[in-house]
Amino acid sequence: MSNASTKAAQKKPFYRSFGFQIIAALILGIGLGLLARQLGATTEEPTALSGTLATIGRAYVTILQAAVVPLVITAIIASISNLRRVQNAARLAGQTILWFAITAFIAVMIGIALGLVLQPGNRAGTGLEAGEPGTHGSWIAFLTGLVPENFLGLGITGEVDASGEIDGGVKFNILQIIVVAVVLGLAALKVGKKAEPFLKFTESLLAVIQHVVYWIIRIAPIGTLGLIGNAVVQYGWERLTSLAWFVGAVYAGLLIVFFVVYPLLAKANGLSAKQYFSGVWPAAQFGFVSRSSLGTLPITQAVAERYFGVPRAYASFAVPLGSTTKMDGCAAIYPAIAAIFVAQFFGIELSLIQYGLIVLVSVVGSAATAGTTGATVMLTLTLSTVGLPLEGVGLLLAIDPILDMGRTALNVSGQAIIPAIVAKREGLLDESRYNAPREGLRFDEADEVDETADETPREATATA
Repeated sequence: MSNASTKAAQKKPFYRSFGFQIIAALILGIGLGLLARQLGATTEEPTALSGTLATIGRAYVTILQAAVVPLVITAIIASISNLRRVQNAARLAGQTILWFAITAFIAVMIGIALGLVLQPGNRAGTGLEAGEPGTHGSWIAFLTGLVPENFLGLGITGEVDASGEIDGGVKFNILQIIVVAVVLGLAALKVGKKAEPFLKFTESLLAVIQHVVYWIIRIAPIGTLGLIGNAVVQYGWERLTSLAWFVGAVYAGLLIVFFVVYPLLAKANGLSAKQYFSGVWPAAQFGFVSRSSLGTLPITQAVAERYFGVPRAYASFAVPLGSTTKMDGCAAIYPAIAAIFVAQFFGIELSLIQYGLIVLVSVVGSAATAGTTGATVMLTLTLSTVGLPLEGVGLLLAIDPILDMGRTALNVSGQAIIPAIVAKREGLLDESRYNAPREGLRFDEADEVDETADETPREATATA
């Protein structure tokens, strides 16, 4: 019996399953959050328990964000260089972008339909307060934001406090980082053989960074406990109840796209819907708890390659591209329903032209969602384009973390299946790998996968 077969035959205890650990952390986090509220914890007056939960959640997000900049730069440069190994690279890129737009169009139409049928803005509870968002999106800001302020798109923010020290930190503009990485990748291709050492170094650095991200992924249950617990303390169920129809409409749209649209598209292109669900689950569950498409990028790419059979040379281009521009949750379902909610709440009748603008923004404006405040940027971009009051964003910010979990899960699910569909249509997909039994995905060995291999997926640290 081969070593791989021996490993597959050895079943791990259920409590060592990544999926079980995440679910357990969700339940425990909710319980601890409710306990903290019972002990009198509020946002203004935290207790020891609520403070601990907040610190754990904040520390995990900080660690995840610290890996974003090097991950995005190396992943995009490597993805562009990998296109050298793919025939008809320009056609593949065009097909990928086209399918991104097709699914975004379907998702935004579902969002508009749900907003009109469920009328969440007319069913909103009392006690909601409008307010200007802290982050705005506009087409001018989006276009000017593409121009890098420096080589890495980094900047320093902060104020001088009474002691003379700077209270602030380093910020990054993910759009500028993407532009820099794309330019570097294209320049390396243009230089040719002289750039080979640079490209090999970038690929090696990407492998190292991905391994660090895998370590971050393994402690996700701890971060999940803190994030969920702190969310319960901060927002409780009162605000959720006042916006129950809105939350229900958004999650209904997310579930329709996930359980109906994506599997139907897979089926229409000759792919098994059952294999889609079992394959995409590791990426979807981590996206749900991390609320970061960029943070989930290594898992999404591992799923596309090892479960769906997408060639590595193409997956390493399509998945990083999707992690910054393929946002059916944040850029289609959510802004469509949210815009209709704001219009209904303020008693504004939308015209057909305004509905058309919502569709247009969702299909072509996904790149504006890049970064940690993507959904807010996309919503303000949509509201300003349609001509709705930006104060409406303040109505929804309180329950945004609850929505962001589902939005990100849908985002990464789309980022994994679209490359599989394009690869199938172009005759590149390894269908034996797509249809192979799901024995689990070992993410910390994802970089060892050979796209020409016909082995079945190995044992999991995160099981489907």
